[in-house]
Amino acid sequence: MSEQLTLSAEARDRAGKGASRALRREGRVPAVIYGNNEEPQSIHVEEKLLSKLLGTGHFFNSVVMVEVNGKAVRTLPKDVAFHPVTDRPLHADFLRVSEHATVNVNVPVRFENEDAAPGLKKGGVLNVVRHDVELIVDAANIPEDVVVDLKGFEVGDSIHISAVTLPKGAKTAIDDRDFTIATIVAPSALKSSEGDTTKEDEGEAEAE
Repeated sequence: MSEQLTLSAEARDRAGKGASRALRREGRVPAVIYGNNEEPQSIHVEEKLLSKLLGTGHFFNSVVMVEVNGKAVRTLPKDVAFHPVTDRPLHADFLRVSEHATVNVNVPVRFENEDAAPGLKKGGVLNVVRHDVELIVDAANIPEDVVVDLKGFEVGDSIHISAVTLPKGAKTAIDDRDFTIATIVAPSALKSSEGDTTKEDEGEAEAE
């Protein structure tokens, strides 16, 4: 199960661009908590702490307990806007969720047993089509990842979601097709744009 994170916050009384700029100069990031049939709440959080949580790699598929004025609010991060040049966080959105609410989250895909994939042993290359999968899960049981077992896959094989064992209680948000997670391709297939040029170069090298 994905780790539960904690983020301290303070209520934000003033809105507008001027107020937001002033907060950022003080090392704070303006944010909003919304949803669950309650009024949106404007807050601000410490930039360093938010950046630290973003650096965990599982911020967007973790429950974040936002502590505002001593009261903890269970949330799910939905969006963070970043500065286009400095990459500093500029604004964050958090969705209120009850403990066992059904939520949609993007969960990263992790591949295992690469050594047991004949196609990879023969020099094939794993071509990842989806680095994450949108799952519908209980907010209290958000998985850290979706594990894809590569055992037995050959060059030319496509690995579809139907071949993946999903975490208990989870189902995919896309339910109308058996979508592809990854394929195992021959190295030459990745060089289709080079094609004949590569062969000519190899021929010249042999002639020399």
